[in-house]
Amino acid sequence: MADDVAAPAPEAEMTDAPAANGAGAEIPGGEGNSAPNVAAGNGGATLAEGQPAAPNAAPAKPRVFKVGDKVSALASFDGAYHEATVVDLRRTKNAVGKGDDEIVPQDVSYYVRYAGMDKRLDAWVAGDKTEVLDPGMTRNLSDPLMGVGAMASPRKDSTNLHGDHSAAPPEGRKVTRNLKRRYNEINNVAGSIEDLAPIDQKLEKEHDEKTKVKNIGCVEFGKYQVDAWYFSPYPDEYTDCAKLYVCEHCLKYMRHEKTLLKHKARCAIRHPPGKMIYRHPRHQEGKPGLAFWEVDGHEHKVYCQNLCLLAKLFLDHKTLYFDVDPFLFYVMTEFDERTNKHAVVGYFSKEKWSNEDYNLACILTLPPYQRKGYGSFLIAMSYEISRREDKVGTPERPLSDLGAVSYRSFWCREVLQVLHRHKGSVSVKDISAATGFQERDIASALQSLNLLKYWKGQHIISATPKIIEEHMRSFDSKHQICVNQSWFSTQWRPPVF
Repeated sequence: MADDVAAPAPEAEMTDAPAANGAGAEIPGGEGNSAPNVAAGNGGATLAEGQPAAPNAAPAKPRVFKVGDKVSALASFDGAYHEATVVDLRRTKNAVGKGDDEIVPQDVSYYVRYAGMDKRLDAWVAGDKTEVLDPGMTRNLSDPLMGVGAMASPRKDSTNLHGDHSAAPPEGRKVTRNLKRRYNEINNVAGSIEDLAPIDQKLEKEHDEKTKVKNIGCVEFGKYQVDAWYFSPYPDEYTDCAKLYVCEHCLKYMRHEKTLLKHKARCAIRHPPGKMIYRHPRHQEGKPGLAFWEVDGHEHKVYCQNLCLLAKLFLDHKTLYFDVDPFLFYVMTEFDERTNKHAVVGYFSKEKWSNEDYNLACILTLPPYQRKGYGSFLIAMSYEISRREDKVGTPERPLSDLGAVSYRSFWCREVLQVLHRHKGSVSVKDISAATGFQERDIASALQSLNLLKYWKGQHIISATPKIIEEHMRSFDSKHQICVNQSWFSTQWRPPVF
């Protein structure tokens, strides 16, 4: 399954921000309780005698929330409280031997999923940063199109394919299924499970149950330390690991920093195994060079398995971990031209045999290297390899939400360039021959640009040079990296199986 490499959720410093709409705010006469009509007495806060609670007041905070409870939880990505659901909980060592009536908030932490936000933002939140959900805070998070601002987004800088900041349609506008699909595509919003076919719903729920809690907190990789986004099936002895250490050259993983330092002292590997098929120097631009390595999953099984486990920390729907024999891995590295040391920045994999002419099975740019144009460069390389195989390629379906956005953007930009060269007078078949894209992918790109019309029983391209130029100006080419034919290894040819 192809997945994307779009930018991670914004990083923000955690602060003790007040709860939204007053949830968790201090109340005069009480001790930080969130319900009104509270008075101090007997060393604790209780409801004032003879005074019923206000009808809209949040219920009293229980000693321990249960799995499935709706809560207001402090988020590390923006320092604010958000509606969330308790997915799991764990007690600290201080809670050992205590009964439920003796537990204090500091004795427990909750793994929460924030309403309306991507699963990658799920996190453990301390008990004293988790409050009863204020009824006034609850919003219609299941349908973001019902009104502006109805949905909290995990990305403050979400942009559409043209680089514009998008918003939900005005209130009162009729919400069609097509409009909701387009909104979700533009804003990287994953579709609801209820929108899937019954068998897919069952598989999705089974997947979510197995991977609902991250087993790795963060990973140290080279000079970077990155929060994990999703569960990854590392061996049991590495689960519930606050920090995982990974060698940036051989991808061996370990639990302790001292183990990593000892490993680095004797690790002689300086680049991925396999053949270097492409070398892209960029010293004149003041940037590290780029290289592609072709790694056979059968010949270098352990390396490819380690790469898949690392990738799973940042990909939700990825099922390839250990059976890597039927795949080729194209690993992209940044290299220092003085030392010739290579650091892995991303990769894509493809099946050795594909009846559907899939040219990509999985794709990832590691988070520290995102927003540099590497995702599009990986996609461009997958199509270049297909062209050298005399094939018209397409990524494996289904695409993830982020993968669909990246591919749609790439297809649109490349199709517009062909249209610009031919001043709009070109057929879908001609575009396919020029780009190596399948015709259905070209039609999808043209539809998203509103350049495909249905006339007299057939689809035609309707684009004037002025409209094409306007679309091209809306695409950011600052980070675009183009494949240079002269930098391929003269010794390399696409393998035939």
